[in-house]
Amino acid sequence: MSAPENIDSLRLQQALASCSQSIANGDFKQSQESISELVHFLDSVSDFISSGTNDEEGAENSAFEVLSEIYHYLISPSLDQAITDALAFELPKAVAKFACVSTRCFENAERIINHFVEVCSPRDMVSILCEAMTSPSDGFNNSFYFTPLLGALAKVFESLKRRPFEQVKAALPVVLKVLEAILSDPEEDEDMDLINKAILIAHSLNTICIKLDHKDEKLFALFGLYVLQITALISNSVGSETSRWSPIMLQLSHFLHYCGFTYLGLITGHEVGMAVDLISQGDEDDYMRCFSYVKCGAAITVLWRDLSNEASKEDLDAAVKVKVKVKLCSNRIERWEAVGILKHVYASSNLPWALKRHAIDFLFCIMEAIDSHKDPDEPLDYSVYMPSLYAALQAIQKVIVYASDPLLRKKAFDTFKMVLADIPASLRFDILMALIKNSDLSSMIAILLGCVKEEMYKEYPKKVSGQNRDAKEENKVVQSTLSFWTVSVLDCVEFVLKPPKGGPPSLPEFTDAVLSALNLYRFILITESSGKTNYTEVLLKSKLQKVYREWLEPLRSLVSGVNAGDNDGQLAIALNPLEFVLYRCIELVEENLKHTT
Repeated sequence: MSAPENIDSLRLQQALASCSQSIANGDFKQSQESISELVHFLDSVSDFISSGTNDEEGAENSAFEVLSEIYHYLISPSLDQAITDALAFELPKAVAKFACVSTRCFENAERIINHFVEVCSPRDMVSILCEAMTSPSDGFNNSFYFTPLLGALAKVFESLKRRPFEQVKAALPVVLKVLEAILSDPEEDEDMDLINKAILIAHSLNTICIKLDHKDEKLFALFGLYVLQITALISNSVGSETSRWSPIMLQLSHFLHYCGFTYLGLITGHEVGMAVDLISQGDEDDYMRCFSYVKCGAAITVLWRDLSNEASKEDLDAAVKVKVKVKLCSNRIERWEAVGILKHVYASSNLPWALKRHAIDFLFCIMEAIDSHKDPDEPLDYSVYMPSLYAALQAIQKVIVYASDPLLRKKAFDTFKMVLADIPASLRFDILMALIKNSDLSSMIAILLGCVKEEMYKEYPKKVSGQNRDAKEENKVVQSTLSFWTVSVLDCVEFVLKPPKGGPPSLPEFTDAVLSALNLYRFILITESSGKTNYTEVLLKSKLQKVYREWLEPLRSLVSGVNAGDNDGQLAIALNPLEFVLYRCIELVEENLKHTT
C-alpha cells in the first residue's frame, strides 16, 4: 500500500478554510458539518497509517505535515477565538491518534492540544479532554494516545479559577480508569511517559492546594487519594527492578506528607478512611470505585519508604518509623488495623515479590516484638475485627503457597502463625475453621489442621490440671474456658474425611489434607482416652460408630481401590504414610468401642 491521494496539504487547507468561513458566518449547521469533515479527514489519515503501509516513512512524513499544518493554522494571530473554541471540541481527540505514529508526530500532537489548553476555557477543556480519554477509537487505546491528553489535563487543572474541587473531582475517575487500563498490561518503555504525566497531574493538584492556602480540605483529601491510587497502579507495573522506582515513589510520598498523611495514619488506614469519608459522604459508592486501591497504596507507600535509604527529616523519617513500629507492637487494635492494610499487598497478583517480601518482613518484625503487657485492656468487641484479620490470613496464605523462595515461604508461615496467635483463643478456632473450609489446596488445609493440632497441644495440659482436682463443678468451669477442646473440633476432621459434597475425599489429590486430618483425629482420640477426658465427645459410642462407618471405612475402601489400580506402584508408595495412620485410627476406634457401653 502507498499513501492515499487524500493525504495532501491542499485538502487539509480547504477543510480548515471551510471551518473558518462557516463559523465566522455564524452558520452553526454548516460549521458542524465542516468540522465533521475535517475530523473525518484526520481520522482517515491516522487510520490508514495505523493499519500498516509499505511506505512507512512516507506515511509518517504525511502525518507530520498534517499536524504541522494544523498547528500553524491555530497559532495564526488572525484566527478568531470563536473558531479556535469550536475546533477545540473535536481536534484534541483526532490529533491524539497521531501521537502513536512517531516521536515527532507525538510532539506535534502535544503542541496542538496544549495550544487549546492555553487559549480556551479551562472548564471546557476539562470536559473535552475527559471525553477524548473516555472514548478512544479502536486501535488507539494505548499510552501514546493518552499521554498528551493527560499532560494537557495537568495544565488545565492549574488554570482553573472557580470551583476547582468540583472540576478535579469529575475528571480524576477518567484519569484513573485510563491509568489502570494501560498499566494493567505494562510496556515499560512506552508507559514511562504516561506515568510521568500522571505524576504531573499530582504536581498540578499540589499547586492548586498551595494557591488555596489549605482552605479546601476536600481538595486535599482528593489529592491524597489520587496519589495513593496511582502509587498502587504504578507499583503494579514496576516488575522486578524495584530500586529504580524508588525516586518516583519517594516523590509521591512527599505529596502525601504535604496532604497531612502520617506514617501511622497510613499503615493503620485511619487517615485513608477519613479522606474517603470526606469525599464520599456515604452516598457515592459508584464514584469511590475509582479509588479501590487506596488502602493498598497506603501500605505500599510505607513499604517503599521503609525500603529506601533516604534519610528524611519529615514525619516519615527513620526515627518516626521506629516509634510507629513500637506503638504497633504495644497496641493490639492498631496492630490489627495495620495487618488489615498490609493484606492488600499480600493479596495482589500484580505487585513485585520484592514488595511482598518486605511486607512480610515488616509485619514479622512487629509481631515478633509484641509486648502483650502494654496492650491497652480496652472493653472492645474484638469480633468486629475478625473479618479483616481473616482476609489478611487468607492473603498471607497466598505468599506461603505461591512464593518461589523457600525462605520467604517459611517466614510468611511464621508470620501467619504469629498473627493467628495474636487473636484471642476464643476467636482463633473460628478463624482457623473458616480458613480450612474456604481453602481448596490440600497442602494448605494440611498446614491449617497442623495449626489446630498445635493449639490443642498447647491448651490441653492446662485443662488437665484443672480437671484433676476431682471436683465436678470445677471441671465444668474448666471446660467452659476451652477454645479448641470442644465438640466443634471434629468438624475440621469431618470436613476433610467426609467432604460436604459427598463421598470420600479425592485421592491422591488430597493426600496431604487427609493425612493431616487423620493425624489430628488420632491425636484427639489418644489424648482424650489417656487423659480420661471427653471434652470433644470423641469417646461417645455414637461418635465412634459414626467415625468408623462414615469416615474410616469408606476411606479404607478408597485407598484399597487406588492401590489395586496402581500398575507401577508409585501411588502405593505415596499413599503408604496415609494408609499407616488410617489403619492405626481404625484400631483405636475399635479398641475404644470395646470399652464403651
